Amino acid sequence: MSIVWTPSPERVEGARLTAFGRAVGHEGYEALHAWSVRDPGAFWAAAWDACGVVGERGDVAFVAGADLPAARFFPDARLNVVETFLATAGPGDAIVEAGEDGRRRTVSWDDLRAQVAALASALRESGVGPGDRVAAWLPNIPETVVTMLATAAVGATFSSTSPDFGTAGVLDRFGQIEPTVLVAADGYVYGGKVNDCLPRLAEIVAGLPGLRRTIVVPYLGSRVPAGAEAWPDVLAAHAGADLELDRYPFDHPWYVLYSSGTTGKPKAIVHRAGGVLLKHLVEHQLHTDVGPGDRVFYFTTAGWMMWNWLASGLASGATVVLYDGSPSHPPATLFDLADEQGVTLFGTSAKFLDALARTGVHPADTHDLTSVRTITSTGSPLVPEGFDFVYEHVKADVHLASISGGTDLCGCLVAGDPTGPVHRGEIQRPALGLDIDVVDGDGRSLPPGVKGELVCRSPFPSMPLGFWGDPEGVRYRAAYFEQIPGTWHQGDFAEWTEHGGLVIHGRSDATLNP
Repeated sequence: MSIVWTPSPERVEGARLTAFGRAVGHEGYEALHAWSVRDPGAFWAAAWDACGVVGERGDVAFVAGADLPAARFFPDARLNVVETFLATAGPGDAIVEAGEDGRRRTVSWDDLRAQVAALASALRESGVGPGDRVAAWLPNIPETVVTMLATAAVGATFSSTSPDFGTAGVLDRFGQIEPTVLVAADGYVYGGKVNDCLPRLAEIVAGLPGLRRTIVVPYLGSRVPAGAEAWPDVLAAHAGADLELDRYPFDHPWYVLYSSGTTGKPKAIVHRAGGVLLKHLVEHQLHTDVGPGDRVFYFTTAGWMMWNWLASGLASGATVVLYDGSPSHPPATLFDLADEQGVTLFGTSAKFLDALARTGVHPADTHDLTSVRTITSTGSPLVPEGFDFVYEHVKADVHLASISGGTDLCGCLVAGDPTGPVHRGEIQRPALGLDIDVVDGDGRSLPPGVKGELVCRSPFPSMPLGFWGDPEGVRYRAAYFEQIPGTWHQGDFAEWTEHGGLVIHGRSDATLNP
């Protein structure tokens, strides 16, 4: 028997996916997915309304183009993602910070709004607005989220990477987009070691001649170098500022993310605000059943797209739990955090689960984990033995959602279904709104059990705007649309299963940079 978990009838009945399907008249995942592909305009408009996007969506939800990249979603919409992120107010926890070194800090919804307003005021003071870029070289801490939201508030574009990147790695990324403001940390802690970032920061600042301002977060309490400003001083100078928000088009640039840089410099991928926000809301609320009162955790750094995914938990009214440091110092530290904070969605990687299995760490024997309803795994394929380990040694009654997508779309191509069974070794379903297929080199559909290229035959909202420095879209189209015409193709090798699920076998181009 391949089924390793089946949701209880009560859980299916209470799922947000179930409520959404009934509201649109398509009950059950298969019927809902078929409708979402058949009528993308109706599906994404319903998702906008049901998932709580704040803004004006307009009357037109989808306009087909001559090809996939020419399609447009919500061409008349106006929004600012910050309105949706900060729709929740009050003294409750918006962000919980946890560090390997034992640090703990909470930021309330009201405090988060105040900090975003203060930093946005400081950015405006520096003339930052639409067309500018703000770069963050920061750990996974609340200041990173505040920087992202303040950047979006003024209409600028945000880009981040983590402080474990060396000078060359940072400049290979940020050097392409020429940021006007850099927010950086003085250091970080990992594996019991304190790492000083200030020598590298001086080199990075020297390599970014377009900077107007450098703001340093004193994570280690170091003295702020000459020419830079301390984060607390910047916020204090703008305390009490009102949060001024203009609305922008659905396709306004929000993020620049980076490919792995396996061959040459990393590609700087520009992502649209409305598309990524809406995709994340669907993945959180419908695929992983996240909503107000939940506590969402993902082990990630600010250099991986799962950081952006984690931050979007705020837009569903959930508390996001940020952890910075080693996930295995000590080995069970993340499960300690899950119990301590009442985490409901525990996000990790197949590599981490494999490491636990090899080191003999069995959280089911040592931790309560009552709050954890969902475990998501990505980063690489989760092998069948990984499913066995979770259900035998982590938690028996949990929705294990192996998911796959990537930086390219800042989201998932294939994802979980909280209302359906989990089959050992399989990703449950194609993501809602995406016409996923497995094809041969000529684009012909393949039957279950036959390996081929994973593609999407339909446009979707979080397709990137393009690559930085590629104004005609030549490299962008070549990367995703030309190898198998009529599809989005990013080089994943996969096969359908007899249950309608998928197995990802890795990269078909063999260029994944670990």
